[in-house]
Amino acid sequence: MLEKVDLTKKISKEEYKEKMPQLEARIGRLQRECKALGIPVLIVFEGFGAAGKGLQIGHLIQSMDPRGFEVHPIKNETEEERMHPFMWRFWTKTPARGRIAIYDGSWYRRVLIDRFEKRTKNKDLPAAFHSINSFEQQLAEDGNLIIKLFLDIDKKEQKKRFDKLAKNKETAWRVSQGDRERNAHYDEYAAMMEDMLFKTDTDYAPWTIIEAMDRRFATLKIYTTVIKAMADQIEKVQHQNADKTAAKAEEGVQPAETCGNDIDEIARETDAEMKELQVSILSKADLSLSYTREEYKEKLDKFQKKLEKLHGELYRRRIPVVLGFEGWDAGGKGGAIKRLTQKMDPRGYVVNPTASPNDIEKAHHYLWRFWRAMPKDGHVAIFDRTWYGRVMVERIEGFCTTEEWKRAYKEINDMEKDLYDAGAIVIKFWMHIDKDEQERRFRERQENPEKQWKITDEDWRNREKWDQYEDAVNEMLMRTSTDYAPWVVVEGNSKYYARVKVLKTVVDAIEQRLREE
Repeated sequence: MLEKVDLTKKISKEEYKEKMPQLEARIGRLQRECKALGIPVLIVFEGFGAAGKGLQIGHLIQSMDPRGFEVHPIKNETEEERMHPFMWRFWTKTPARGRIAIYDGSWYRRVLIDRFEKRTKNKDLPAAFHSINSFEQQLAEDGNLIIKLFLDIDKKEQKKRFDKLAKNKETAWRVSQGDRERNAHYDEYAAMMEDMLFKTDTDYAPWTIIEAMDRRFATLKIYTTVIKAMADQIEKVQHQNADKTAAKAEEGVQPAETCGNDIDEIARETDAEMKELQVSILSKADLSLSYTREEYKEKLDKFQKKLEKLHGELYRRRIPVVLGFEGWDAGGKGGAIKRLTQKMDPRGYVVNPTASPNDIEKAHHYLWRFWRAMPKDGHVAIFDRTWYGRVMVERIEGFCTTEEWKRAYKEINDMEKDLYDAGAIVIKFWMHIDKDEQERRFRERQENPEKQWKITDEDWRNREKWDQYEDAVNEMLMRTSTDYAPWVVVEGNSKYYARVKVLKTVVDAIEQRLREE
């Protein structure tokens, strides 16, 4: 690909001065339109060292309202970043809706500089490319515009620019030994660039090669590329909004008498037949399992002491743990989490209660708030309700579209794979009780003044949709229980049994990991 790029392209000073004012004015207008439509924009600058990324970013942002963008220089990982999954620092830097994020360097560092310097091993490259493509696809499908610019110069020009920078005391710091190494092995590094471009050039996040030997030509092409991408995205969103408006206007309009009623009846019958054929994981749970109070106390004490020691070992070996708790209302999540953490060092874990997203969280991809809460190495993150709300409550209550919750299964699996690849132990618990036990617990809460805060009218309303939730849970368990992030169904009619099972499962998983280290 790169060897076919014509690096001799130039533009005259006169032509540049003639065209740029119009382009600069249009960038400003498009930024305002993106803000009005809530379009988040990511502009990625990658390419060879000394190709002018910093200079071109400076040119681009001069035409933008500084209140609407942020520039992220991506250099070596900080100590904090190294202690999180690689994509963590990029998820936390994604823009809110209507804002622009510009990256000087990016997540491609892992498959470029880190690969060249052998920090990324060849065996880890497939997972790294998968994480990058998944990250970009998730953002693009959520409405983010991703513009990727690759600035290309040849070996001779790169060395010339390095030498010029090195001669000036004020700019010499910008030329590192790594830059010199990559220039000395230009062809080897260019081959890695080729591989990266080939594996990550997608319809949802395509690359644009910028011939950067002539700085004026590069600036003009960057402006033109960004303008076209933003204009296309604005047009796309405007059409989508118009379609939604038209669809809402048609709601409630009854069609003329056709065979539609027959088709609806066939669809209902087919849905019923499919439901009978589906595997019900929850129905296999033996809810009669229980422990006596004496058995419970003995086992609780045994596993809590084990976990207390293992927690220290996790910290020493820098192994992160992610535990997700889902389940029926009154299913025992809080009680299980309390017993799980009772003897753990409070400096080494965080319990994240998940409520409805606030305005800031709604302005980002739905996984953004969970990525921000992922633990650093050696720490434990416990989620009371999780990212699975997308395929349960949001699905059933209509808080997201069918397309959004259907693609969420893959998005969630990809996120959990990233966590696992970064060394995390990932376990998800479904706290399962039957409908009668739930009603009993609800009434107990209503009658106890100290527990009345736990029960709301919404809890009772959700009971009316028990069958819908059960279908959604079964599908969720089937689609997202993996060897790297398994679901554990916890038989919860007996609180004693449930709490012990959660503790034992966590202890067993940690002991297994420690044996593998």
